[in-house]
Amino acid sequence: MTPEIKEAQSVAEAEKQRWEAETLQKVLDKTAERKLSFEGVSLEPVERLYTEADAENISEIGFPGEYPYKRGIHPTGYRGKLWTMRQFAGFSSPEQTNRRFKYLMAQGQTGLSVAYDLPALMGLDADSPLSEGEVGKCGVAVSSLADFEVLFDGIPLDGVTVSQTINAPAPIFLAMYLVVAEKQKADFSKISGTLQNDILKEYIAQKEWIYPIKPAMKLVIDTFEYCSKHVPKYNPISVSGYHIREAGATALQELAFTLRDGVEYVKYGVDRGMDVDDFVPRLSFFFNAHNDFFEEIAKYRAARVVWARTMKERFGAKNPRTMQMRFHTQTAGVSLTVQQPLNNIARVAIQALAGVLGGTQSLHTDSYDEALALPTDEAALISLRTQQIIAEETGVANTVDPLGGSYYVESLTQKMIDGCFDYFDKIDGFGGMVEAVEAGFPQREIQESAYQYQKAVERKEQVIVGVNKYAMDENGSKINTLTIDEGVRDHQLLRLEHVKSTRDKGAVANSLDKLKSAANSAENTMPAIIEAVAAYATVEEICVALRDVYGIYEEPAF
Repeated sequence: MTPEIKEAQSVAEAEKQRWEAETLQKVLDKTAERKLSFEGVSLEPVERLYTEADAENISEIGFPGEYPYKRGIHPTGYRGKLWTMRQFAGFSSPEQTNRRFKYLMAQGQTGLSVAYDLPALMGLDADSPLSEGEVGKCGVAVSSLADFEVLFDGIPLDGVTVSQTINAPAPIFLAMYLVVAEKQKADFSKISGTLQNDILKEYIAQKEWIYPIKPAMKLVIDTFEYCSKHVPKYNPISVSGYHIREAGATALQELAFTLRDGVEYVKYGVDRGMDVDDFVPRLSFFFNAHNDFFEEIAKYRAARVVWARTMKERFGAKNPRTMQMRFHTQTAGVSLTVQQPLNNIARVAIQALAGVLGGTQSLHTDSYDEALALPTDEAALISLRTQQIIAEETGVANTVDPLGGSYYVESLTQKMIDGCFDYFDKIDGFGGMVEAVEAGFPQREIQESAYQYQKAVERKEQVIVGVNKYAMDENGSKINTLTIDEGVRDHQLLRLEHVKSTRDKGAVANSLDKLKSAANSAENTMPAIIEAVAAYATVEEICVALRDVYGIYEEPAF
């Protein structure tokens, strides 16, 4: 800090003290404030007033499109291009979801995002006994390439970006995507989209794993390596803080654990022999947008700074694109309430606005009915229209980083940056994020934060409108919800049975043998997985082949 800045801060602090003594105290002597202390969603204290004295680095906020990218990675912000409006969709059969995709695209949606059902997420087929009662319930049912072909029927994969929310079986779903694209004669140099593929956050928060951690990391890096060579515009991972936040993490913990997961993937890629400037530009991130408006904006601004500095200082990145963090945002599912569900429209609008003011590259807005069921067409349309209203009517997209220079936002941003690097040091002390996860460190941190937040809600220190304050008798206020036909499993079983009876069984067996051989070696598994998918081996068959080599992860007691 230069002497000039120190002097300016001293002056600012003196002026703040003068205001407190001469102006504030007269009011406090007559009328007390509403509460003795104020805290945000993360239970961090919020000061009464922020001035230049609280934003010590305000002179260093920089410019959009310039390192360390606090104000955004694009010089023109949304004046050049709006964010991608990517509504999360997937339910019932591939046919039903295909219709929902086309409906949303007809309403102005600019990107697709696929939600898969629980069996798919766990690497199970529709005919598995463990899939009973779950087929098509929380997302679309996909057991083989035949389902995937129906899912994207009439949707050119080199003409629209598609995000896939899938983790442990992610390489299989990437393979399906590429095989369908090839059948469409798509240009692989133009194919873009994103694979969630963030297995570390599964062990930390979401708990949808299959294999032990280190083999699972090998599969992730296999996708990095393959996409870098064959699908250069595809994002092979979306490092996901969203589920970490949904599990009860604070905004800072979401930021720190997500970015440190990203660092771990980069390290494993470098250890594989990959150049950071070749593969890191295709890594993307996925954050939550919660209720604490300014804290969320600060989180996104801090994320860009931390990532840029880490790529440059820790990994020696030279390519600016390596240092420019791109991220998707989804509004907070955990904030949606069953009580007075129409209130969720307001919550989602405010959360979405925070994502936009924070500079997100794409955005999903939750539907008001999602605390009750998967969204109806009407609810999904309102969510999409929320984004369109923000983009077209509010004026917030007309200037770049409009909150840059705010004493409060800059102070929060710096606090996030400092806190994030503090967590990095703690995790490095374990040897890295893999080792920290194995020791249960991030899991324990999140558990404690979730516990403290719930206590604050129960004490009514954290107000949830319609739940612990302003509650109402809602006997007559029921809304229509989406019901999944129980016959969807029968429908899926018929197609799966047809696939198994008509495919080349020898080709399937041969491809699975090749996969086991690749998994047992340092060989990249993606070519073998693609071959198995193209032969119509099922999701579960491929996962079982890998399980035979790697085993199954069992979470220890922390």
